[in-house]
Amino acid sequence: MTAHKTHTLTPYLLACLVVSSAFAVSYSVHETRKLTNTSQQLQREQSRLHTEWGQLLLEHSTWGSYARVERIAREELNMIQPTSQHRVVVRP
Repeated sequence: MTAHKTHTLTPYLLACLVVSSAFAVSYSVHETRKLTNTSQQLQREQSRLHTEWGQLLLEHSTWGSYARVERIAREELNMIQPTSQHRVVVRP
């Protein structure tokens, strides 16, 4: 190539590089916004699940409390605390 043709192509080449760079920046910003949005959604979901987990742990401890089990055994199953006469000790 001659020096004249090189000088003629340089502005076009630079313009193509600038436009390509602009598209790359635009795409990068778009992807960053999508990923930020996804990250925020996942953080909200994590917070919701953490709250639900705490509520389930509280419910589990409530349903399994000794006082509740004993009350149900007495009221619904008509169970009573055995006296010493009704206890049998098995020894090896």
